[in-house]
Amino acid sequence: MRLKRLWDRYHEAAKFLVVGGICFVVTTAVNYLLKLTVLHEKPVTALAFATVIATILSYVLNREWSFRTRGGREQHHEAALFFAVSAIGIGLNLIPLAVSRYVLELRVPDVSRPVQEIADFVSGIVLGTLVAMVFRLWAFKRFVFPHADVRPARSRPGPRSKLLRHEPRRPMTRNRPKR
Repeated sequence: MRLKRLWDRYHEAAKFLVVGGICFVVTTAVNYLLKLTVLHEKPVTALAFATVIATILSYVLNREWSFRTRGGREQHHEAALFFAVSAIGIGLNLIPLAVSRYVLELRVPDVSRPVQEIADFVSGIVLGTLVAMVFRLWAFKRFVFPHADVRPARSRPGPRSKLLRHEPRRPMTRNRPKR
């Protein structure tokens, strides 16, 4: 009973965190793929590309799962707001990495390669993601998906449900001519 109340109260945030975890893995994998290959001299750009890819995935997952009963806007308007909020989130995500690299100068040759990579991970992936996540959760619920229970929750019919539909019977009426 208590668990159900907690779920009812925080289910959107829990689903948002699951989507965030999936997108975190995607961001990290794409970031390091780019950073260790074609963008090894541009770590902020690599993180920006990785975050944009994860943002697209995040839109699909959040709209169709986390906030599927929320809405209240036309889909193109909702998508525009989602990506505007996400663009701000990407900027927030990049700030700690840029500060680490270019203000604190935690980069080779000023520090060793392992120190640089640890600083990049902590500042860009961990700290930047946390700051952006808090902002996005607030902004998505406030601006992008503002109205709860606007879209009906989709029920997932079981394999036999089409066969066992119980619809209320309507009384048979015939068009009888009046006498």
